[in-house]
Amino acid sequence: MAAVVVASNILVQFLFGNWLTWGAFTYPLAFLVTDLTNRIYGVKAARKVVLAGFAVGLLCSFIGTQIIGEFGPLVTLRIAIGSGIAFLVAQLVDVFVFNKLRDGAWWRAPLASTLIGSSLDTILFFSIAFSARLSFIEPSNDVSWAGDLLPMLGVGPIFPLWVSLGFADWMVKLALALIALIPFRYIVAMLGRSQAKI
Repeated sequence: MAAVVVASNILVQFLFGNWLTWGAFTYPLAFLVTDLTNRIYGVKAARKVVLAGFAVGLLCSFIGTQIIGEFGPLVTLRIAIGSGIAFLVAQLVDVFVFNKLRDGAWWRAPLASTLIGSSLDTILFFSIAFSARLSFIEPSNDVSWAGDLLPMLGVGPIFPLWVSLGFADWMVKLALALIALIPFRYIVAMLGRSQAKI
């Protein structure tokens, strides 16, 4: 979890096209780590992994606030708060939902928990970090660029830019949630076979 959080905190600073950061491709792995931990070691261990990831995220955010880039600190207070709240809420909800569905079909718990957690993560992070309505969190941080009204993903109806960024991020999370079912199934089956031999 620590490696995923560190990589995502670094990669979120680099754009992939107009609507995504590279972090959009690494962060969803946090849900895979949480779900594997939940399936193999149980809900208590999964919560511990989430809290460890949260602590690493806080440390990364603090370090980022101390590094000054071209436009100011690499991590602003709003981004740090949004990232922390979104991670903690989304991951703990993921653990809760997974645990409630753990006895169903093998794919239901990881898919449902990741879809719900990813949706919460996206809504919380992008709203806290960029919505004009929450500018009181850090009045000195000008994120007016995120409120520029543009066609959704360059082609759809008009929305603030941050909504397009969040929507693109969410779509990647949904796609990766489906793809992550493959390693989830493989790792759980492999560990099940190795435990049977003991």
